[in-house]
Amino acid sequence: MRVLSLCSLYLNEKAQVVTLSHRVIAAMSGGVDSSVVAALMVDAGYDVVGITMRLGVHDTVEAESDKPSCCSLEGVEDARRVATQLGIPFYAVNYEEQFGESIVDYFTHEYLSGRTPSPCVICNQDLKFGKLLELGAQLEADYVATGHYAKIEFDENTQRYLLRKGDDPRKDQSYFLFSLTQAQLRRALMPLGTYTKEQVREVARRHKLRTAEKPESQELCFIGDDNYKRFLKDRIPEHISEGDIVDRDGQLLGKHQGLPFYTVGQRKGLGISDRTPYYVTALNVIDNTVVVGKQPDLMRDTMVVERTNFIPFDRLTEPMRAQVKIRYKDPGALATITPHSDTEVEVKFDEPRRAITPGQAAVCYDGDVVVGGGWIQ
Repeated sequence: MRVLSLCSLYLNEKAQVVTLSHRVIAAMSGGVDSSVVAALMVDAGYDVVGITMRLGVHDTVEAESDKPSCCSLEGVEDARRVATQLGIPFYAVNYEEQFGESIVDYFTHEYLSGRTPSPCVICNQDLKFGKLLELGAQLEADYVATGHYAKIEFDENTQRYLLRKGDDPRKDQSYFLFSLTQAQLRRALMPLGTYTKEQVREVARRHKLRTAEKPESQELCFIGDDNYKRFLKDRIPEHISEGDIVDRDGQLLGKHQGLPFYTVGQRKGLGISDRTPYYVTALNVIDNTVVVGKQPDLMRDTMVVERTNFIPFDRLTEPMRAQVKIRYKDPGALATITPHSDTEVEVKFDEPRRAITPGQAAVCYDGDVVVGGGWIQ
């Protein structure tokens, strides 16, 4: 696939915006990235409204953590003060119920179903480019601007919006955005796609923003101590029970503490001694068993991906080649993607991959263009 005739929809500090009257919602979490996004929008001449999504304190340990969180009161206050510095109106909007249903319930349900969740994808899909776009329509805002390190462009030939990797490979977040639709991409702005993290902090320093030196927030904003096992124990204790650890032939090797505490590829915490280490190779929800094997048992070259979303085209109609990532930090590997239906494909890698994990997102790339993705079955 070749992508030609691209017109940029992202900004940098020197970009000249022709239509300066557009209203933009700046999604402000209280971190440096979203603060700089708001500043860049103001500099570009947009009519900017700062919005923080109040997601509720779902985790009592959060208050004891010293890590920044977009769910915290501190984050809301930092966002409010940055908005005051920039001279823009600011609102904190309560989305606690929606966050609980879309993200926290999804997170726990996936673990209970023997899958490993990717909540950031769902949050982008349902909240940041779902609920915020709905709010934008009420406020007569044309766009929602976020602090994602990715780029959105328009292909004149196909008349479709494209998603590209951010220029900084260490910060690229395009993986978490594969599920965005054309309607969502059309109204999204991601001005940090051409920046590195240090360049973002430099912009914040020049604007004297109070968040310029603020540390990165934790990976899971709703778990203050990053201990998802403790979180699940507190939230769904009645659904967690001990069970057997078995090999692929069903031989009993040990006991596990609860199926949601394990994931494919896991080595530590199994409590099994052997000359060569065991790894989790599968989770059997029906009989509550953790299946383990040796390193070669983790290798697979084929997977089925469901609930697919494609960006440069509506659906895949014939086999195609792409670079496929099976988790966020995965560098990706070449594979052939073959459609099974409009929403399901088979991915066959040129070389076996380690620990293909059900529940994780599989995202396909053509160079730096996100072709699409889906969920590993």
